[in-house]
Amino acid sequence: MMLAGGLALALALPASGTLAADAARGAALAEERNCGACHGARGVSAIENIPSLAGQQPEFIALQLVLFREGLRDVPPMEAPSSGLTDEQVEDLAGHFASLPHAPPEDRAPRNAEAFARGEALAGPLRCGICHRADLSGQNQVPHIAAQREDFLAESLRAYRDDKRRGSDTQMNGVVQGLSDADIAALAHYVAQR
Repeated sequence: MMLAGGLALALALPASGTLAADAARGAALAEERNCGACHGARGVSAIENIPSLAGQQPEFIALQLVLFREGLRDVPPMEAPSSGLTDEQVEDLAGHFASLPHAPPEDRAPRNAEAFARGEALAGPLRCGICHRADLSGQNQVPHIAAQREDFLAESLRAYRDDKRRGSDTQMNGVVQGLSDADIAALAHYVAQR
């Protein structure tokens, strides 16, 4: 029954555009589930390859939690935290993290002008701004990627390119197909510095 409800929630997200979330309940649940241990107390990750969630699109967070909960996206560290979440709890967690102020990680590397320019030159032809918006703030189930952790961005792009990340956005697999590791590093740097 949970699977059917979860998939219904996931399918309804793009159409509805809003969630019936209670950010205060979500904050209490995030504390109970110890989300801050990995994603940061205020949703800004200080751990390599762990994404920041502060200011993220609530529909994106909810969709990812449903995919984790239902075993449709394989990320072992998220199995326990997402296990048994109700749809209401998913929405509340999404509302909580979306309500936090978006900020770059404190350990963000300084901007490398050459890498930034190369990444910017790639982002245009790859049409990153079509789905993620011109300012890379995301929309609906498409994530806010500007100022995300650079290591996480690079790891995610490589996983899409190498067909190791499936089930959440098949368009990304095609977008990054054929990019070199150097291209991915530059693109990740550009996005992280936005």
